[in-house]
Amino acid sequence: MPHPDRRLVLAGLATLAAPRRAWAATIRDGAGREIAIPAKVERIFPAGPPAAIQLYTLAPDLLLGWPRANGPEELPFLLPDIGNKPQIGRITGRGNSANLEAVLMLKPDLIVDAGSTGGSYVELAERVQSQTGIPYALLDGRFEAIPASYRILGQLTGRVERAETLARWCETAMTVIKGRIATLPPDRRPSIYYARGPRGLETGLSGSINVETLSFLGARNVAAEQPGSGLAQVSLEQVMAWDPEVIVTIDPGFAVSVHTDPGWASIRAVKAGRVHLSPKLPFGWVDFPPSVNRMVGLWWLAKLLYPAPFPEDIRAIARDFHTLFYQVTPSEAQLDLILSGRG
Repeated sequence: MPHPDRRLVLAGLATLAAPRRAWAATIRDGAGREIAIPAKVERIFPAGPPAAIQLYTLAPDLLLGWPRANGPEELPFLLPDIGNKPQIGRITGRGNSANLEAVLMLKPDLIVDAGSTGGSYVELAERVQSQTGIPYALLDGRFEAIPASYRILGQLTGRVERAETLARWCETAMTVIKGRIATLPPDRRPSIYYARGPRGLETGLSGSINVETLSFLGARNVAAEQPGSGLAQVSLEQVMAWDPEVIVTIDPGFAVSVHTDPGWASIRAVKAGRVHLSPKLPFGWVDFPPSVNRMVGLWWLAKLLYPAPFPEDIRAIARDFHTLFYQVTPSEAQLDLILSGRG
């Protein structure tokens, strides 16, 4: 028996899955595309982890599920019955695993992606929207675009007031921090290496979304002059040649081993005890994934790099951020765990 044409299957599924919609408005997304939005948006499919996190912070009840299921260590920091929603895969990014048939069966009113708004992502959005009949909105995932993306997402979801609250928190943080570092001379801006992976040899190059907050803070990313962009593997010899003053890592194993590995012993950051493990609960503070979770990490990094201009208590900032954005207030013991970078 011949297999049916996949496009015909998709068309049939789209007809079955998409109810008759009343369209409320046309909204311009982060790529400048005009998106017709249903009058009632109750179910949103996040195309990748950054979109899932941003949507969770704004309208958790609309989130259909997570691109990657949250682990038991992450769930206490998220709303009950939201943090443990099922894994539904992803449309974009590494390990994209959600096929369009599966997306259709979930009957979303809207698909949202947060990240690049470049041509290939616009093409993907247009293709998925055409094949499924589901509006597909792109949000600009760059760090400095987070406030604007919140305002667009507020329009898309009908949560304009809360979106404005979150956008203003982000704007205030960026304005205050940028203002304090603006007058710091070059010799007060340390060189920094961002270490990923168990050996600490994956890092973010110039323009990488993974190191945007380091760039925002005016730190000298030692890998910035490497050719290419995004994440890349480097050698220990290269890191030794760069000789960074500060190392920030997201890997607990590397944060321990770097102090006993003779290969790293001569590097200034190791000799000075300036190797810092980034908090990661429920989501990473530097990236992993690069979404609004980086906002609290901006304060943490500012205090690490420039302690004198930033006397604020990071515990209080973390508590306020978790309460407002994740809608769960951590206990003192939970704050200890968060700030340890482990867990």
